[in-house]
Amino acid sequence: MGVFQKIAQLLKANINDLIERAADPEKMLNQLIEDMEDQLQKARAEVANALADEKILQRKVEENKKAAEEWQKKAELAVSKGEDELAVEALRRKREYEKLANEYQKQYEAQHEAVEKLKSGLKMLEDKIEEAKRRRDLLIAKSKRADAQVTITQTMSKLTDTSAFESFEKYAQKIEQKEARAQAHEELLNASKTLEDRFKELENSDEDILNELKMLKEKMGK
Repeated sequence: MGVFQKIAQLLKANINDLIERAADPEKMLNQLIEDMEDQLQKARAEVANALADEKILQRKVEENKKAAEEWQKKAELAVSKGEDELAVEALRRKREYEKLANEYQKQYEAQHEAVEKLKSGLKMLEDKIEEAKRRRDLLIAKSKRADAQVTITQTMSKLTDTSAFESFEKYAQKIEQKEARAQAHEELLNASKTLEDRFKELENSDEDILNELKMLKEKMGK
């Protein structure tokens, strides 16, 4: 399988499905992009090799055309010198080089067409990989947002669980009941005082006041 086909397979991969199955979507996407770039480097090398082959074929065309021209000149020289046999041999050689030049020309044209297609395909792949990089950033952001949404949903589901609030309410009621019992005990204690105790308290209270009044009169000389 050529590198172009490998990159095409990577680009056609169902990235959304891969994200759902990946434990670490960001790491997985980065790895995919890295694989694409590795294959792209290989594709560039293939294009460079094809271009080098094109240059070699072009040089072969020029070399054989030049050789044909040289043998043409030799044939003309032989004719000018009256050497017909040499002229014929020179013309044969000229035709051989012309034939080779024509064959190399065909090969060169085919190679040139192939190289142009490869260069066009390479440019398209480069654009696709750049697009994939942009999509990677967007997909990672979507993945993180989805994770955050799941966390929020789970948290909200816990908050909607009334068991904690019910337990809180029970403890609140127990404390209120405890406070009410303490107040009831105090009221019962006050109610248990005898009538004599209450009058004694009043007498003690009046005695204190009478003593204070007596001291005030003595102070004023009354």
